[in-house]
Amino acid sequence: MRRRHSNNKDADKQKSKAPTSSKLGSEHSSFCSSHKRIFLLCLAFRMVNSVLVQTYFNPDEHWQGPEVAHRVAFGYGHLTWEWKQGIRSYLHPMFFVPLYRLLALLHLDNPWFMMRAPRLLQSVFSAVGDLYLYKLSEILFGDSVAKWTLFSQLSNWFMFYCFSRTLSNSLETVLTLVSLYFWPCMRSSSNYSFVSRKWGLAVAAVACAIRPTSAITWLYVGLLELLKSHDRFKFIFLEVASIGILVLGLTCLLDRFMYGTWVLVPLNFLKFNFLSSGGDYYGTHKWHWYFTQGFTVMILSYLPFCIAGIIYSKQWKFSGLLAWVLGFYSLLGHKEFRFVLPVLPIALMFSGYSLAAIEDPDSSRYKGKESSKTHTRCSPKMGIAILFLLATNVPMALYMSLVHQRGPEDVMNHLAREARHGKVNSILFLTPCHATPYYSMLHHNLPMQFLDCTPSEEKGVPDESDRFLMDPVSFVSEYAKNAMASHIVLFDSEEQKLKNLLISFNYGEEKRFFNAHFKVDRDLQASVVVYVRRR
Repeated sequence: MRRRHSNNKDADKQKSKAPTSSKLGSEHSSFCSSHKRIFLLCLAFRMVNSVLVQTYFNPDEHWQGPEVAHRVAFGYGHLTWEWKQGIRSYLHPMFFVPLYRLLALLHLDNPWFMMRAPRLLQSVFSAVGDLYLYKLSEILFGDSVAKWTLFSQLSNWFMFYCFSRTLSNSLETVLTLVSLYFWPCMRSSSNYSFVSRKWGLAVAAVACAIRPTSAITWLYVGLLELLKSHDRFKFIFLEVASIGILVLGLTCLLDRFMYGTWVLVPLNFLKFNFLSSGGDYYGTHKWHWYFTQGFTVMILSYLPFCIAGIIYSKQWKFSGLLAWVLGFYSLLGHKEFRFVLPVLPIALMFSGYSLAAIEDPDSSRYKGKESSKTHTRCSPKMGIAILFLLATNVPMALYMSLVHQRGPEDVMNHLAREARHGKVNSILFLTPCHATPYYSMLHHNLPMQFLDCTPSEEKGVPDESDRFLMDPVSFVSEYAKNAMASHIVLFDSEEQKLKNLLISFNYGEEKRFFNAHFKVDRDLQASVVVYVRRR
């Protein structure tokens, strides 16, 4: 009797537990499915985003990724001086090699796909970054902040303009967001497994392999984790050292295979950019540039929302990360917008916090909690904030992505189509070096030349590109003593000086492409012009 009674009690316990287990299972399923919906939304948005980006931003987008991958996949493509000095790893370009080979296999390697496929691939990576920013905001502040953080991320003009480009900085940003999600020290609570930190370390190591300067971010995060950790010996020697050595070793093996000799890219990168200030060759800015211009322009109208979020959220770890990265990069002479792209989503997370506070003022702290109120209508303040952000970001995003500096991509798309029909024999680019894409977009093994700008070991010695800009007529007259190309590409600012000379060499204008309404670099490069040699 006692045994039977005991069984009945156990059965009652099982019954009482069953609904709870079922509820937990349904909640987990709902949680996962909501993240799937978020990812699909981000993926659809980023794919459209990648198709809408039709302008030229930075040479590295083409010359340090797709161009190198094109050389690996098809056997021809230009390697810039960085690859000859071993300060670039093949890890990032290798992401595009399978894509190119697949396009060739499916006979889809035409101008349209060669131009857009790499960005479409990057859009998949970018959608992963968007998802993990949402998840990070969710565990820190709750669903409401996560929703508005995603809104900030997707509507910010610079993320729209840059995130789907094939820059190593774009992939670095994705890896940074994924890795931050797994670091226990960056979360509010400590009930996360030992494995999650290993995942964070592994992803951070890959980010550093792609962009050695990513170590600036992970030095800050690693020190925070070290101070918080109770198992410091394990953290340093069994995790950081072991995972770091493994990723570094695999990257070195890849570079050994591709370079044909042993090359330690992070060391060469450190020597060139930090110890010798080699990056200063491409221009310098004052120390406060990121704070007064660079990062401020990237955030644009989100700036007041970001500042308010930093103050009221009291998430000092993330605001400290922002200050650390911006401060460290400010010490370097050569500065660019894209260098600090990995921390832009963190700033936008603070903007999401501010927007959530406007939507629901009664839930001001959001430490993983949601307000008991159910909002059926958008408050006037919220409507004004949304309209203000969209009105100041959407036109900027579309103008920069569709209009400003579209000439270099349009001209290469035109030349690729002409080459496909056998109308191009050779091309000479009389533009500042790397001002257009190259073989990765042309996709024809034709002789091409551009004005070289390899840094000279002697200071003050002008490179080929500088010598051309100083005296275009003398430079081309000397150049014409050798065989001239069938097609010449140049900006209208140089065309005005060279037009009579080109006509004397039997060249005539074939096509003109709009480029910009205002100055790019030194001059107003209003259009890109193609001259063809008449027979």
